[in-house]
Parts: sequence; C-alpha cells; structure tokens
Amino acid sequence: MKGQTMVQLGQDIGSLLDRLGVERALWCDGSMPSVTPLTGEQLAMVRVVDAAAIDETLGQASAAFRAWRNVPAPRRGELVRLWGEELRAAKDDLARLVTIEAGKIPSEGAGEVQEMIDICDFAVGLSRQLYGLTIATERPGHRMMEVWHPLGVVGVISAFNFPVAVWAWNAALALVCGNSVVWKPSEKTPLTALATQAIFERAVARFGDAPEGLAQLLIGGREAGEALVDDKRVALVSATGSTRMGRAVAPRLAQRFARAILELGGNNGVIVAPSADLDLALRGVAFGAMGTAGQRCTTTRRLFLHDSIYDGFVAKLKAAYASVGVGNPLEGEVLVGPLIDRAAYEMMQDALAAAKAVGGVVHGGERVGEGESFYVKPALVEMPGQVGPVLEETFAPILYVMRYDDLDAVIALHNDVAAGLSSAIFTTDMREAERFLVASDCGIANVNLGTSGAEIGGAFGGEKETGGGRESGSDSWKAYMRRATNTVNYSDTLPLAQGVSFEI
Repeated sequence: MKGQTMVQLGQDIGSLLDRLGVERALWCDGSMPSVTPLTGEQLAMVRVVDAAAIDETLGQASAAFRAWRNVPAPRRGELVRLWGEELRAAKDDLARLVTIEAGKIPSEGAGEVQEMIDICDFAVGLSRQLYGLTIATERPGHRMMEVWHPLGVVGVISAFNFPVAVWAWNAALALVCGNSVVWKPSEKTPLTALATQAIFERAVARFGDAPEGLAQLLIGGREAGEALVDDKRVALVSATGSTRMGRAVAPRLAQRFARAILELGGNNGVIVAPSADLDLALRGVAFGAMGTAGQRCTTTRRLFLHDSIYDGFVAKLKAAYASVGVGNPLEGEVLVGPLIDRAAYEMMQDALAAAKAVGGVVHGGERVGEGESFYVKPALVEMPGQVGPVLEETFAPILYVMRYDDLDAVIALHNDVAAGLSSAIFTTDMREAERFLVASDCGIANVNLGTSGAEIGGAFGGEKETGGGRESGSDSWKAYMRRATNTVNYSDTLPLAQGVSFEI
C-alpha cells in the first residue's frame, strides 16, 4: 500500500500544481527538497532565492508600498475580495496539497483554506472601517483627531503547521491597510506557499492595476528570514515559530526599532471542574490534544481534573485514545496523521522518557509503522505534578494529566508556565467560569470549549513567552498601520495647552 501511495502522490503533485498554476520550473529544478510526511517521499526540488534576489525583492516591495499606500482603502479591499474568490475556486486543490505536504487530515486542510477565505471576507469589510477618532480638545477653536496611515513593507515568517492560513491572516490585513508583503514560508512546506502565491497572482491579474511586487514570496532557508528581520526597508515582521526563534528575532528587530508580531510557543491547559458536562469536556479535550497530531500552537498539553472526577474521566480518555484512527489521511478515515519528520518523533520520545523519569505513567506514544514517515499513537501521561517536561512545550500529541482539589490553587498552577497562549475551563458553575476568565494569564481563555479552533474574528495571540503579538481579527489591523494625532487650529488665536503662557 505504501508503494502505491508514493506513486499516487508523485502523480498527484504534478497535476495539483498544474491546476493551481504553479510554474514547473519553480518546483522541478531547484535545490530545496519538499518531502511529504505521509510517506517520507520527496515530492519536488524547489528553487530558492539567493542574496541578490532577496535584495531585489525587498526593493520591489518598497516601491510597491509607495504606490499602494495612495490607493483608496476600499479599492485595496477589492483586490482582497478577488483573492477570496480565487481561494474559493481553488479550495479543494489547495486543501489537498496542505494534507500532502503538511500531513493534516483532509478536514483540517480544508479548514485551513477556509480560514484564508474568512480572513479575506473580514479584510474586505475592514477596508471601509479603518477608523480614527475625534478627540476632545481643551483649546477653543481647535479640532484634534487620530488618523491611521499605511506602515510600509510587512515581512511574514510562517511555520509548517499552518502553512497557508497564517500568511493570509497577515497579508489580508496588511494589504487593505496599504502595505506591501514579503513572505518567507517554512522550508518544510514550500509547495503550499508556491501554490498560494499563484492563487494570489491570479487575483492581481484580475484587479488590473496593482503595483509590481505588492506581495512576494521568498523560498529559502534561515538567511531569507534573517534578511526580513535585518533589512531597514521592512517596517514590521510577523513571525510564527518557537520561543527559541522569537528570542533570536525580537532583539534584532528592536535594535533597529522595527515592529514585531511574535506568535511563539504554547503550553496550553484545560481545567475540568466537578460540575462540567463531562461528555462535552471529553470531546473538547480529545480534539484539542490530538488534532493536527498535536502540532498546533494551541494544542491542549496539560489537563487538570478534579479529584472527584479524575478516575472516571481518565478511563474515558484512555478509551478515546485507544479508538482513534492513526495513519495516512489519504488512505482511510483517520483523525491523527503523521508527525512532520523524524526530529519531531525523537523529541516526542525524549519527552515521554523524561516524564517517566519523574514518575509519569505513559499510555500510548508508540510508533505506528516504519520507514521515513512517523506516525505515533497519541500519548496520555498521568503525572504526579507539574514537573519536568510538563513545563515545556513538546510539539507532539502528548497530554499530561494531573489532579486538583482547589480551583484557585489549580488556576495558579495553570498560570505557572512560561507560555501564555490558550486556556480553557469546563464547568457549569458561573462563578467558577468567571473566576477563571479573570485569572487566566493567556491571550485566549475559553469556557466549555477546548484550547484549539479559534475563529478569525477574534485577535489571536498570547502573553509571556508566546510573544505578545496579535493577528487576525478585532483591532489587530492597527499593528499594520502607523498612528498620527492631528490638531487643526481654525481660530485666529494661539491658545496653548495646559494653560501655558508664552507671549512675545
């Protein structure tokens, strides 16, 4: 079966990329391999950029910004509307490519493309709502107002686990705000990036008068990302990745006073209270912990169960873990696909060994199959406390389970990790819910739903070592613009603020 799948994938990639409009020269004659985690097969050799091409790209992006910022915002929104139409037409093909290159099950691949469509819809509306404020002034005959202007070139660095949606979150907002965009995707998912760029370029062709180089792609390694971080022509870098990556990026951006949107690690916790709807909690925890094979920044990694429900809930979780399908998502009805590569598998096994060393009882975590694809059974680990690997994010399907008996104490324990992305409580007690929402130190706090599955309408991001950035909905658009306070004196006198007198 594996050999047949490899042949099918080799044929599928060529036809998929042709339908998506990707030039064959870009993926047939390069130096960067694209490898599918489904089988470990090499799919393509992608062409990468060199230093000269990076410099040329940033020069074009800078020139494109100077032209695009003068286009009225609703007209900029028209480009994003057309982009959304092209995404709708290509949804099935792009979703399948996400499954092949990133390993997601088909419904998650389709969901990621739907996120792109949704953020386009959001941004089109936003293009007519880039509102400032009229501010009360203490000086007679004056008017004070706050206005927002385009910022500049926006650099986007994305990760393999959301190979297309995260770029769209940034690009759709940046474009309607009047900026140009340069995207450096993960080295592990270059084909989805090429396809996404081809879809966008079809929208540009329909739009008709967008400046050349408005949204560009840099396929390459670390040096391409470093160029975005260090080049003074890039006003903002939105970077998604590990906390380690953020520690390297943030000081370099700060050194040149550039802006940063950092979406880094997440060690997300769920509390299940005695009053909870346990069937609802079971579904929420299972998806949060096992979805995308544990390779989401919002994956549920820590579970706190009240003593009174611990034994029964763990038994149900074990049954759910034992029954979930693990395997190639193109070959059957499975819910858990592969880890991205061998390194991810080895990190998972190291974390499980560390958990055992401090008294953890591991259920699952075994490898399924062999070869160069890495499928594993999701692991449920009963821990004596929040120690050892529980304090760190391991990008794999590991759920650490712990007991608690006091709500305030467990909320404090929940907050006592370095990251602060997503959190949840399952309870039917309104007081418990509100106490949790007030006390959780995460950027996302939910009641009676899990840590994964955020909608585009809310600002996405977290606190502490998650980086503090916000993308997608709410007023995240303000990060892609510069604010100016304007005061107009329409009187024939010059009163000074705060009662200052300066007569000459």
